[in-house]
Amino acid sequence: MSTSATRRVCVIGASGKLGRYMVRHALDRGWEVVGVCRERSVPKLADLADRMTIVPGPTNDPEVIRKAVAGCDAVLTVLVPWGVQRYSSGTAQAVLDHAEPGARLVFSCGWHISRDGRDRYPWKFRMMVRVMTPLARLARVVDVNDQVEACRLVFASDRRWTVVRGSDLEEGDSQGLPVWSRHVGDPVLASNLTRRVDFALFMVEALDDESLVREAPAIVGCLTPSALSHSAAGAGGGPSGHETDRPGEAS
Repeated sequence: MSTSATRRVCVIGASGKLGRYMVRHALDRGWEVVGVCRERSVPKLADLADRMTIVPGPTNDPEVIRKAVAGCDAVLTVLVPWGVQRYSSGTAQAVLDHAEPGARLVFSCGWHISRDGRDRYPWKFRMMVRVMTPLARLARVVDVNDQVEACRLVFASDRRWTVVRGSDLEEGDSQGLPVWSRHVGDPVLASNLTRRVDFALFMVEALDDESLVREAPAIVGCLTPSALSHSAAGAGGGPSGHETDRPGEAS
């Protein structure tokens, strides 16, 4: 494996908002970047095309992923539940199957993913997921359950993975590395808001954080009221972007 200074990173879903931020964070570190996106989305990367390698194609196509991740030390994957053709789970499986042995794998998803069933969701959040999931699938637009299946595949893997679970997102300048907890319901996460650029930052920084290997951190912006309140109370967390109390335990 190369050193972090000469790292080769594959960003899967590179043309999306989160993907583009990850590409920029990686390029800013001087890393070699390979980006995967659907062929029709390649123009979205036009301003970065001379600084990276672009592999066009469906991210759930094993051959596309095999080609893209060859020789990569790390893979950053946006698990997008588009359509009803196993887009998320197919993407996750292709990455798990074809990434280099020992490669660091970091995946993104939302708070609705629960690794151990110990997350505590507000009733409005539960209701929204319960109502929107079947409607979106009926419209053949999004299949949330497929993203759940994708994460199940990752959680069952013995790879060096991290699944970053994002709160609601907003645009804006970076506020710094988000804070995280193992479980939604931790007071530090109550603000439920993260800058998208900082979600991408957490994904990239996770590549070198061994404490996050085989963890599913739920994140929130480090300058949100809940994060600042938690930091002021002296319970840990704060702009360092690490865990609260014990490693990520809900308080």
